[in-house]
Amino acid sequence: MAGDHIMSSYWRGLRDGLPFLFVVGPFGMLFGVLGTEAGLSIYETLAFSVVVIAGAAQFTALQLLTENAPTLVVIASALAVNMRMAMYSASITPHLGALPLWKRGIVAYFLVDQTYAASMIHYEKTPEQTIHEKFAYFLGVMTPICPPWYIVTLLGAVLGESIPPSLGLDFALPIAFIAMIGPLLRTPAHRAAALAATILALGFAWVPYNLGLIIAGIGGMIAGAQTEVRLGLKL
Repeated sequence: MAGDHIMSSYWRGLRDGLPFLFVVGPFGMLFGVLGTEAGLSIYETLAFSVVVIAGAAQFTALQLLTENAPTLVVIASALAVNMRMAMYSASITPHLGALPLWKRGIVAYFLVDQTYAASMIHYEKTPEQTIHEKFAYFLGVMTPICPPWYIVTLLGAVLGESIPPSLGLDFALPIAFIAMIGPLLRTPAHRAAALAATILALGFAWVPYNLGLIIAGIGGMIAGAQTEVRLGLKL
């Protein structure tokens, strides 16, 4: 009986994760194309996606590399973009933190925007689930997102310049973040963080090497934390 519930949770997660293929496909392919255009080999482009597995940070680092930015600036900018992962980890720990170490390692590696957003929404709707069912759901969501990310990255790297710019693959990034962030802006703290980060990112867009992203990320976290403290809310 328990096994049936676990499999049911997995298939439910798989179903909920399938729509993200419409974003992962063009987004990953675009990175593959840009990676090879920036001078990376097919192997290096694929390895970039496998090791980093964080699209926004990958694009940020790739852009800075093409601009010959200092290595420390590239690393700092990528880390700044990925600072949200630390918040994701803290947020999902009450649900999956009691898992064995090797399972937590799987969750940590595959904890990306899409898997986090879908899982947290589901966990809050079904608090009665066991930790094993929650883990199975997470794996289900991950299945149509992360392995395809590698495949389409490789496909984009192989195809390279044969993909015409008129295809407009760069539409995927803003659509993905709007779709993921919108449902998560539930409290004043969430909304204050998003608003502050947006304003700062636009206001400091002139700062060289995309360092405005670091300013925006830090400012957004401060705004969200201060709003939470002042209103006594919980993220």
